[in-house]
Amino acid sequence: MPTKRKYVSPRREEAAAQTRAQILRSATRLFAERGYGRVTVADIAAEAGVSSKAVFASAGSKGDILNEIVDTAVRASGYEQAMRTVLAEQEPEAVLRALAHGTRAGNEGMFTVHEAIHKALPSHEDGEALWERATADYRAALRAAAGHLHGLAPLAWPEEETADLLWFWFGPGGWRTLVAENGWPWDRAEAFLLRTALATLRAS
Repeated sequence: MPTKRKYVSPRREEAAAQTRAQILRSATRLFAERGYGRVTVADIAAEAGVSSKAVFASAGSKGDILNEIVDTAVRASGYEQAMRTVLAEQEPEAVLRALAHGTRAGNEGMFTVHEAIHKALPSHEDGEALWERATADYRAALRAAAGHLHGLAPLAWPEEETADLLWFWFGPGGWRTLVAENGWPWDRAEAFLLRTALATLRAS
């Protein structure tokens, strides 16, 4: 007797995907506003307009949701396109300008997601691993930019130190310190970080 195929409704699948997306958006907002440790699954359900049972069925536990937020942030960061622009530049100052603008765009566009991740670190059961996963591609991109800079012009310090400096200027910490903690506009933060990086480059 032939096996009966299970019918899959495209409309039902679309509704399920929309529910999942709403849950993830709601959780991201709550984690960013209150911090991961202060948000419950019931809070996420209320924010998303669904039941707690629906949250578990659609997106899993609170930890599962945070993991998905991190993975989504990495996929949506746009760092690959930004790095193509950076690596196409053939003047060191142009490289730094492209880095300043590209990392600004990524941090500004993903600000709520980055805040959700940042505020989760103190209370997450494995915050160090979470942060490493969230920033691994970002760090790798800045290391590639450092190698490109050293290929364009001799610098007075090793390539590894250049990568450290790029992380200091254009990593998430620098942007968050100026914008989130001190209330700087993004334009002002970009101009300042670029100016600082250029001054260091010119002094080498």
